[in-house]
Amino acid sequence: MKDITLLGSTGSVGKNVLDVVARYPGRFRVRAMVAGGNIDLLSRQAEIFSPGVIACCDETLIPQLKKKAPRGTIVTGGAKAVEKIAAEEESDIVFFAISGTSSLLPLVGALKNSRTVALASKEPIVSAGKIISDLARRNSARIIPVDSEHSAVDQCLWGRDAEDVRTVYLTGSGGALLDRETRDFDRLSRDEILAHPKWDMGPKITVDSATLMNKGLEVIEARWLFGLPAEKIKVVIHPEALVHAIVEFVDGTSTACLFSPDMRFPILRALSYPGMIESDLERVDLCRLGKLTFRAPDVLRFPALTMAYEALRRGGTYPAVLNSSNDKAVNLFLEGRISFTDIIRVTEKVVSVHAGIQEPSLDDIIAAEEWAKEEVLKFC
Repeated sequence: MKDITLLGSTGSVGKNVLDVVARYPGRFRVRAMVAGGNIDLLSRQAEIFSPGVIACCDETLIPQLKKKAPRGTIVTGGAKAVEKIAAEEESDIVFFAISGTSSLLPLVGALKNSRTVALASKEPIVSAGKIISDLARRNSARIIPVDSEHSAVDQCLWGRDAEDVRTVYLTGSGGALLDRETRDFDRLSRDEILAHPKWDMGPKITVDSATLMNKGLEVIEARWLFGLPAEKIKVVIHPEALVHAIVEFVDGTSTACLFSPDMRFPILRALSYPGMIESDLERVDLCRLGKLTFRAPDVLRFPALTMAYEALRRGGTYPAVLNSSNDKAVNLFLEGRISFTDIIRVTEKVVSVHAGIQEPSLDDIIAAEEWAKEEVLKFC
């Protein structure tokens, strides 16, 4: 029986984690749950999975959550409480499914306490990659990637050293705008942009998929997860979304990882690591595939990818500013306050005026993220 602390239980990834837990009774137990502000769903989840403690990130909601929580469940909330749960709640694995930069400090706390972490939240390692990777190494903490691409890379690299790798290819379906003309981007409705052809994800990551910023952030994430330089990490568009990563080795051989576009595959792998559990999820039928296609990304139509490589090259606080300004701009788009093409335009503007810090502390990273959000509002 593996005990799980789940941060972000009410989001898209968090709900899939609980689906996996429910599919394997006796294998996993949820010890603690954290959610943002959806306390109705959190309380219903607590009724089903019986965690010892639940928490909401918004501490003003604690009184309401206490009324809804099952009897005997400890209820807490606020940023400090979430950090404490991530760092100190006794469990075998801390699953990070919190979206946005709010997962940074809880992740730091978990790594300082030598926890095993399943990381679905890419933002903290994008913003503070060197700090996070150094913390994990110094404290013998393990980070298991849950992003489908990074989970696939991790499987391809099993038993291999970074020196054996020539190129890592991260695949992307291309999102909802893959074959749309650039002039149509601002004519599309919010729902059309959120209609991802392959994945059922939250709105923020779906918008990032449409701009290809998601792939750019994944490049930065891969650099720190696998200790590879940027020139060894490439992105290819793969509309079928069945091959999630390909690793080419120095001897000329390549290994690919295939599975159906379902987040429960990398979630199950993370929860069962280092073992493996037989799943009943839909499998790839090789005889019915027909074809697998790959093409280079169009960086002229989707400049976010180039922006991410440049932020990674410049280092320091630049990835944090890229990540935070994009995050704020996407939220403004989802609120109907800016157009779709404004997302990248504003993000690029904020990054261009940033005076970077090359060896930032954690406080520097957090300050840069807050500065970026304020700058986005100014430009908008």
